[in-house]
Amino acid sequence: MVKQNFAHGADGTQPSLPMTRCAILDDYQGMALSLADWSGLGLSITVHRQHYETPQAVAHAIADDEIVVAMRERTVFDRHQLSLLPKLKLLLSSGARNPAIDLHAAADLGITVIGSDSKAYPTAELTWGLIHALMRDIPGEDARLRRGDEPWQTQVGKDLHGRTLGVFGLGTLGLQVTRVAQAFGMHTLAWSNNLTPEACAAAGVEYVSKQDLLRRSDILSIHTQLSRRTEGAIGAAELALMKPTACLINTSRAQIVDEAALVQSLESGRIAGAALDVYAAEPLPMDHRLRRTPNTLLTPHIGYVTEDNYRFWFGQLVESLHAWRRGEILRPMNPATNVDRSK
Repeated sequence: MVKQNFAHGADGTQPSLPMTRCAILDDYQGMALSLADWSGLGLSITVHRQHYETPQAVAHAIADDEIVVAMRERTVFDRHQLSLLPKLKLLLSSGARNPAIDLHAAADLGITVIGSDSKAYPTAELTWGLIHALMRDIPGEDARLRRGDEPWQTQVGKDLHGRTLGVFGLGTLGLQVTRVAQAFGMHTLAWSNNLTPEACAAAGVEYVSKQDLLRRSDILSIHTQLSRRTEGAIGAAELALMKPTACLINTSRAQIVDEAALVQSLESGRIAGAALDVYAAEPLPMDHRLRRTPNTLLTPHIGYVTEDNYRFWFGQLVESLHAWRRGEILRPMNPATNVDRSK
């Protein structure tokens, strides 16, 4: 287990009395402490760089912590997990919503849940990185060049100009992705459960049915939130409607797409390819079929993982910690504070 421990008193000295314990979970890159000023909080902070797979492992690691900082949905805090943490008083999460936290259970147990504001552009930027890499096979071209494969050029890429991008979800992130597509001279389509023709028209995007979105898209990019209505929304039947030359991009949530059906579609050549940043199980198990599935580009859920975004998130969480120590609640997420920002 890799941990880093340190404590700060308000005056920068080591206090004689026990300090409030705080755990920062799933800080894979070990960046949290360097991207915000945690001094002056009167906390003893432990950074956990590894991921704990089971509720028991999580509980063992943070059983004595009154404050826990969670990075997005890397660790699940359902009712069972929260019940194993009787000392927990404050749970902070990066982002304005976190479906991995049972907000009502936290309220029942007297645990305050605080979030931070969200930025869409890091994930939008990665989406376009994945699209470019998939359409031009950039990872493969790099590997072949380094190996010295002959002939010098072996593959033929695909243009973006003139092709059709379909987005499942035209919120803040989907809008950013479609604006870039339009700059490349692509035609843009959109559909989601609550989307209106008026919203599409304002963005210069064609409003279509779900079936037409699937049938017409050369690139289908997922940008809707995970909910009961969207879980499993792209399954075998939906993938069967797509062009055999089409590609699917998912930087949203894995559960929106049926993973088994997607693997089958890729293995059979039913669709041309997929670029994924999200998975039903994270970290992705070594024996997962996606690791061996052809025509795929995989990244380890890095849509939001940028230095600027981390600095923004951790800065806001530290700000919220200072406020909480003063008896104030900033950016509450759970109904214990009479504000539910999970929707």
